[in-house]
Amino acid sequence: MARQAAVSVRKRLAYGAGAVALVIGGGVLWALQPPALDPELSPGFVGEAPTALVAQGRYIAELGDCVACHTARGGAEMAGGLALESPMGTIYSTNITPDPEAGIGAWSFAEFDRAMRKGVAKDGHNLYPAMPYPSYAKMSAADMGALWAYLRQGLEPVKDTPPRTALGFPFNQRWGLGLWNTAFLQKTPFAADPAQSAQWNRGAYLVQGLGHCGACHTPRGIGFQEVTMDGTGPKGDRFLAGAEVEHWNAVSLRNLWSVPDMVELLKTGQNRFGTVSGSMVDVISHSTQHISDADLTAMAVYMDSLPSGAAVRQADEVPTGAPVPLTTYTTAGGLGYMQFCSDCHRPNGAGVPGVFPPFAGNHTIAARDPATLLHITLTGGASAQTQTHPRAFHMPSFARLGDDEIAEILSFLRENWGAGAPPVTTAQVAQARKALDPSVDASSFVTPRLRGLLDAPNAEELVYGMRLNAETRDLLPDHVGDKLNCTSCHLNAGTVADGSPYVGVTAFFPTYMTRPGKVIDMQERINGCFQRSMNGKPLARDSAEMAAFLAYYDWMRGKTRPEDKVEGRGIGKIDTSLTPDPERGAQIYTAQCAACHGAQGEGVKDAEGRVVYPPLWGAESFNIGAGMARTFKAAAFVKHNMPIAMHDGFPLGQGGLSDQDAVDVAEYFTHMPRPDFAGKVNDWLKDPKPFDARY
Repeated sequence: MARQAAVSVRKRLAYGAGAVALVIGGGVLWALQPPALDPELSPGFVGEAPTALVAQGRYIAELGDCVACHTARGGAEMAGGLALESPMGTIYSTNITPDPEAGIGAWSFAEFDRAMRKGVAKDGHNLYPAMPYPSYAKMSAADMGALWAYLRQGLEPVKDTPPRTALGFPFNQRWGLGLWNTAFLQKTPFAADPAQSAQWNRGAYLVQGLGHCGACHTPRGIGFQEVTMDGTGPKGDRFLAGAEVEHWNAVSLRNLWSVPDMVELLKTGQNRFGTVSGSMVDVISHSTQHISDADLTAMAVYMDSLPSGAAVRQADEVPTGAPVPLTTYTTAGGLGYMQFCSDCHRPNGAGVPGVFPPFAGNHTIAARDPATLLHITLTGGASAQTQTHPRAFHMPSFARLGDDEIAEILSFLRENWGAGAPPVTTAQVAQARKALDPSVDASSFVTPRLRGLLDAPNAEELVYGMRLNAETRDLLPDHVGDKLNCTSCHLNAGTVADGSPYVGVTAFFPTYMTRPGKVIDMQERINGCFQRSMNGKPLARDSAEMAAFLAYYDWMRGKTRPEDKVEGRGIGKIDTSLTPDPERGAQIYTAQCAACHGAQGEGVKDAEGRVVYPPLWGAESFNIGAGMARTFKAAAFVKHNMPIAMHDGFPLGQGGLSDQDAVDVAEYFTHMPRPDFAGKVNDWLKDPKPFDARY
């Protein structure tokens, strides 16, 4: 899916006289400067190329992400056949293995070089610019020769013939591409600027040519050609100045960030201002993370030298330790943000370093055109997988929300972190939804919308009750003895199916519970959490805080009756016949849990020392009397609710581990040291004790 998304997002229209061609940016060919070719091997070398040359060509091909376009899903590497969908029809990528019939094994170097630089195939027909040959025309002979050596000698020949591209009229008239080439193709190789440093020139070569960054980041002209290929001429200031691509914003790269910030983004897929999205996820994952630091720095130096026209870079103004916006709890957009966004991006929009991006200084939030913001919100996405960040974190699709809800939330984002960006309108959301046609899951669980709190006659009390759930340890420090909030277990303020939702809960109280061996009411249930999960002290039954809790839960009840069955109530089921393996659980914890809960279960804190995600063991975690201290109860919660951002499902991308995974990791962290609970002597005096109880 990532490969197909990366291809489709680079689609372009390129009009030639009498024909229209799709320009689909192919893989990015980044390279270290290879050694000069032996004259006897250039061009169209005969015999075996040196091993070092083939290896260099492989490096170019791998970092160029050639597989992104030339490998079909489940197909042989470089054997083509990937279907590139477009409004004009389907274009199929070609086989570039050295097979003499299905691939390029019968091609000469001169024919390959002509295809790469001029877009003309071996038999003379014009290629659709499925690879950006206007940029590749700048490639050095050394780079081209090394790539040729690898494609001829570093790949196994594959006799797979991809489906034939057969577009309808007039797009099947390839002769028009020749006219387009005559009008727009610049055949001049890259020429170094003697007034600039070697580092600057190296960066310019990579960005303009091999990197073909302009294919997405430079605006298009009347013939849908890049208005400038290298920043020279009367339109030179539009080179890399940003463009819209398939409902994404390809941001301006001109003096965008400092050199270290740009290098970090290209190396890891994220920096202190944001995380890449769209086609850049594939570029980072398969290409730029492998580039040498020297080349990344050269590219960043070159882009940093391009004047942006802005007096101050927005990125230089990013605040730290920002407060929660004042309108968070008084507007529909703010409450929508708290319900659907704050678990990942935090109430103050600061995100979680290395995991979830911040909003302040984030160009996706601040762009005048909200195309990328709408695209991600409606379709979801994932961060780049790199050596620095090996786990991809997913942004769920929020297509289940109404157009008005999405507009409210995104306008709230832009009002508070958008540097003056205009609000998002319902019409813009509707237009994007129509264009993107996002899928919507068919879950029967109806998520209550916190925005509805504002419509109730006791809105102030209800919002306070919601805040007590979200900010428990801050608002009730005398009653919370650890670092948890109610929402640590009751996800999204108690609105997530199988995430301990509050939906309908007060309809089932008073109720008999086996642990105390008696009928308890809601006040006792709430205080049980304070004493166990919060490792703290109970609230007074007649306190304003208790009244606010009860009011909020009663609002969540809706029309639920005691005899009703609430879909998604509780924490889901788990196979209790499984045998836990704590050693395997430790491995799962490291891979799936440590990013949010710390390598030693200590939790994660922000730069100001505030807890972002709670500790799972130790003195600041829930005590031994909490239900979550039981292996199989914890396993059920983990199975259905953790890790978050595991996939793009609504609302948190939560869940994805097997029953065995969940049982193993639960056995591991529940049996780690944690506070004792004095009241445990009064538990299960009448009823049988659960088999996984800790005492």
